Amino acid sequence: MTMARRLAAEGLGTAMLLAVVVGSGIMAERLAGGNVAIALLANTLATGAGLVALILMFGTISGAHFNPAVTLSAAWQKELPRAEVLPYIAVQVAGAFAGVAAAHGMFGEALFFASGHVRTGPSQWWSEFVATFGLIGVIIGCSRSRPSVTPFAVAAYITAAYWFTASTSFANPAVTLARSASNTFAGIRPADAPGFILAQLAGATAATLLFCWLYPARPAAVPSSAD
Repeated sequence: MTMARRLAAEGLGTAMLLAVVVGSGIMAERLAGGNVAIALLANTLATGAGLVALILMFGTISGAHFNPAVTLSAAWQKELPRAEVLPYIAVQVAGAFAGVAAAHGMFGEALFFASGHVRTGPSQWWSEFVATFGLIGVIIGCSRSRPSVTPFAVAAYITAAYWFTASTSFANPAVTLARSASNTFAGIRPADAPGFILAQLAGATAATLLFCWLYPARPAAVPSSAD
């Protein structure tokens, strides 16, 4: 698969993911009549369903990272050439902002406007560490043991993490940056984004170390003399 196709898949997939997350958040808030639990449930279901579809759609092209933390972990595992890390992250971030703009356009909002949704403090940062740690763990564990179920496992974990973390599980630096430009149900105040991103990167680092030890990569097959 050419680099151009992989980057296009990463950018488009991340854009569609953010359109799902932010768009469903806006719709949920408008329909829930002030009931935050119902709004979060609707946002959660849409995100989980969208993730399955998008990973299945783009996984065979780019790996369907849609997430700089996933890309950095893959590069650490030598599953992605280091020269491709920055291009992957660049299109993920650009795609994330494009997805936010697409969602806002569908609901008649300004394309970008800074969020006022406060998400900060040790409990929020710890939540993002845990959310990202679990996400990377699911990806490594499933891709090395039962790769066919990885899309469903990732979506199931994120669906659960919306509810068991205090931060509602961003677990993605590109998503965090883009959601800071959305003053909606899914937003995060720009000043709070750096704390989330640092916690996410720490969680991804810890998970990569631990789960690569728990699930050692199989050694590459050595060609026989008959080959």
